[in-house]
Amino acid sequence: MTETALVPVNVITVSNLIKQFGRFAALRGVTAQFSGGKLYAILGDNGAGKTTLLRTLAGLNQPSSGEVSILGASKFHDICQQVGYMAHPSLLYDEMSGMENLEYFARLYGITDRTRCAEVIRAVGLDPDLARPVGQYSQGMRQRMSLARALLNDPKILLLDEPFSNVDLRSAADMVALLAGIRDQGKTIFIVTHQASLLEAAADEFVWMEFGKIVDRTRDLKRLEVSQ
Repeated sequence: MTETALVPVNVITVSNLIKQFGRFAALRGVTAQFSGGKLYAILGDNGAGKTTLLRTLAGLNQPSSGEVSILGASKFHDICQQVGYMAHPSLLYDEMSGMENLEYFARLYGITDRTRCAEVIRAVGLDPDLARPVGQYSQGMRQRMSLARALLNDPKILLLDEPFSNVDLRSAADMVALLAGIRDQGKTIFIVTHQASLLEAAADEFVWMEFGKIVDRTRDLKRLEVSQ
């Protein structure tokens, strides 16, 4: 019997996606397909539309027109439990400890097992027993705790906006290794970043955006840097 080659399944499809804020078009007819089990680095200059695209995939922006399909669903509500999102701001409660923050967000997902919170905190290199309020964390620690929150529900799709911002190089490398391992489990990861070199060995594809459009996709970061 001849083995049939596995065909990559597109977990996200966007068709002629447009997002306008008043008279300004942040996304201008984006059409793309993204396969599952890959790590995508979304690159581009400020104002290119990277964060707007990520927020639209996360269900936080409603498209002005066009279509978005995620895991076969056209309504984000149908798959919201399968998506983890990390915004650029950490959006944590400063007066609470890291563990208290995650326990609160876990309840929103219906997660009652406290060990899951401790597990993801350790995964990002922090101590779940640290009683210090998050407001006293360094910016790098806040970023890692924000990533832990995005991992809480063990999502199939992970959407991360500048996760390495203000994170030291060693911690950033640890985060990249963690994310590569999550990708290797079959999860799909999108990372908006200005620090593409951190992902050179881990990303399956670099996606370059300009003026609200995807203008290039490649596995070769050096080629992309030369062409820009």
